[in-house]
Amino acid sequence: MTDLMWTDADVTAALDLDTAIRSQRTAFEALADGRARLAPKVSVPSGTGTALSYLGTVSPEHGAVAKLVSVHPGNAELDLPVISGTLLVLDARTGGPRAVLAGTALTELRTAAGSAVAVDALAPGAAADLAVLGSGVQARAHVRAIARVRELRSVRVHGRNRQRREALAAELAAELGLDVRPADTAEQAVRGAAIIATCTLSAEPVVATDLLEPGATVVSVGSFEPHRHEVDAELVRRAGAVVVDDADTAAGHAGPIVRALRDGDLDRARLRSLGEVLTGRAPGRTAPEDLVFYNSVGVGVQDAAAAHAVLGTL
Repeated sequence: MTDLMWTDADVTAALDLDTAIRSQRTAFEALADGRARLAPKVSVPSGTGTALSYLGTVSPEHGAVAKLVSVHPGNAELDLPVISGTLLVLDARTGGPRAVLAGTALTELRTAAGSAVAVDALAPGAAADLAVLGSGVQARAHVRAIARVRELRSVRVHGRNRQRREALAAELAAELGLDVRPADTAEQAVRGAAIIATCTLSAEPVVATDLLEPGATVVSVGSFEPHRHEVDAELVRRAGAVVVDDADTAAGHAGPIVRALRDGDLDRARLRSLGEVLTGRAPGRTAPEDLVFYNSVGVGVQDAAAAHAVLGTL
């Protein structure tokens, strides 16, 4: 029997953004230090969507965490969560079940918090203009999280659905007290932006590299399967730094990375893990004018750290 059953509401109440961001920094640093352990990510078709499994530990002192998550893009039209999941936390001492956590809110928070850690490590300190492509759950979460690590001057949101992007911009402007506006096109959103977050499930690029300002930092969280490509091949070719959450996972799952490795546009040695950047084992941004690309597919150590943060054991 488990000690605790946590709903999404319970998780949200226990995991504020600052705690989530700290948990993700801990996760990536632990992965680079060798304290964390990560099993290969598994992806299989499931009905009209995809099922993904994650397994990892954040340290020898913390029990393993397994997550099963489903991604069903069609749910957006049904007003249902596109991503849902469940986590099982094991006790480090006995190996028995410690807790079961609903995974929808936790995945939302840990993904955006991980991006905030990447932005903090890779974007210039003065970066203040954010463009978000997408108008769903992750778009909202990314504005909230990035606002915790940068003093934003403006936010532009573009999504395919006009009503959704306008509603999201109005909601975030009221909530955060920021200049958040909807953009009619991706080009309008990214022009002049120092930070770009792509939060879609697109199989085709949603932003052209030629539109980006010199020195821009691009974060992609929707390119988590080999067929998903939120950015074009030119970004990977031109980026001064290509950073991923985990190199082995990205090489097999991150659409832009898989394509670039296959086509010879990227040498595996150029891949830098976020943990290596955070711990000084690899450089991040090396020149102010460089384009920097961070591709996150999500890894089990992120879930492990977030789950233990929820339980108060991190």
